[in-house]
Amino acid sequence: MIASLRGQLAEKHPNRIIVDVAGVGYDVAVPLSTYYKLGEPGSAVSLRIHTHVREDALALYGFVTAFEQQLFEKLIAVSGIGPKLALAVLSGIEPVDFVRAVQARDIARLTAIPGVGKKTAERISLEMMDRLPAGISLETGAEAVGAAPGSDLRGDVLSALLNLGYHRALAEKAVDAAQKRVEAPTFELVLKQALRELARG
Repeated sequence: MIASLRGQLAEKHPNRIIVDVAGVGYDVAVPLSTYYKLGEPGSAVSLRIHTHVREDALALYGFVTAFEQQLFEKLIAVSGIGPKLALAVLSGIEPVDFVRAVQARDIARLTAIPGVGKKTAERISLEMMDRLPAGISLETGAEAVGAAPGSDLRGDVLSALLNLGYHRALAEKAVDAAQKRVEAPTFELVLKQALRELARG
């Protein structure tokens, strides 16, 4: 099993990256909470890895922090939650906000995450309550990534939202609203604000 990877960031996309380790490229699926913390392609990267083995495939899921990995592994232990949906959950809500939603049994907030229906949200709320990692830090530690100019930034954020499963019309409306609200737009800040806009409905 692969438990960690340390190498050079070869490619970077909102839902997956490629890590070059001594000339071997590892395709790693990542949540947005990890994506925010990564540098630009060519920079050094160190990830904690969850290796998911199926009969027909071996998939790698990467995380910058132990907290993110713990939440992911607790989520896939919930009945009906697979790795892809667990990753979508961590991409659709900040890890700390997710913990707060579980603790408050905020079903409405959980169902705002793409792919999470009411029954799934209730199951997450019920089963995750006793599985939350101990010693939770309320610091997200997310670092802003560099801004992309104008339409490029809008396109990048829109692409990220579509990859998360949001409908294009809703995503476009949220991105436009987010760009108006964010004073110094970067990909991370606009995406976070867009997710807030979508959560408000």
